[in-house]
Amino acid sequence: MDNFYAPASDMEKRPGWSWLDEYLWVSCDIIADLAEGRLEQRPLVATVARLEPGERTLAVGPATRLTWRAVGDGSYKHRSVVAFGSPAFVLGSMAGSALGNSTRRRAAADDARPRWVVDGPGEITVTTHKVYFGHPKCPLDLAWGGLDTIDLIAPEVFQTSFRNIHNGRQTTVRLHTPWASLLFVLAAVTAFPAHPRLLGCGWLPPDFEKRCADIGRPCRPAARLLLNRSH
Repeated sequence: MDNFYAPASDMEKRPGWSWLDEYLWVSCDIIADLAEGRLEQRPLVATVARLEPGERTLAVGPATRLTWRAVGDGSYKHRSVVAFGSPAFVLGSMAGSALGNSTRRRAAADDARPRWVVDGPGEITVTTHKVYFGHPKCPLDLAWGGLDTIDLIAPEVFQTSFRNIHNGRQTTVRLHTPWASLLFVLAAVTAFPAHPRLLGCGWLPPDFEKRCADIGRPCRPAARLLLNRSH
């Protein structure tokens, strides 16, 4: 089945045009329809994700999930050595045991410090209501209205925090995906309409529309349409 929203197959042949540019061009087209109230007129996009009544798929594509967390709790197994023999042998055995315990203690302390942990690659489904990240061990089902914070920290990295419904803990994740700008705008329009990156058009490279025009593929003015929509 052809995917209307998939990047064009000849995008590598366009000078100065990257795969991320192609995704961003399509994102602008979707966002322009959002601003003009035309999302329901867009062709349907196939997805294996479960949808709620009235929910519409806007895009699907690759993503990698990262979570800000520790990989351990700081505990380690202390090992004691009982040695018999010459004083030199006993002292050497005790020193070796102490060194091993010290190494394990440092490793456990390092594991207890939070860091970005790659949970794995998967496929995201972007809809009018949420983003769904499909993965056998660490799936995500994030409704735009349920997010506590959002940001676009790189052209292809969407970051958000939310309250985990399974354990009640605050969780911060990143989705590394070419649809990152689309995720940010959909979440911002729904729940963060005064976000400075939205109002300042910081989700779109400042020269993007010009580059689109230069290669003969004009981009719809999604950023301007969004700002006009809010007034």
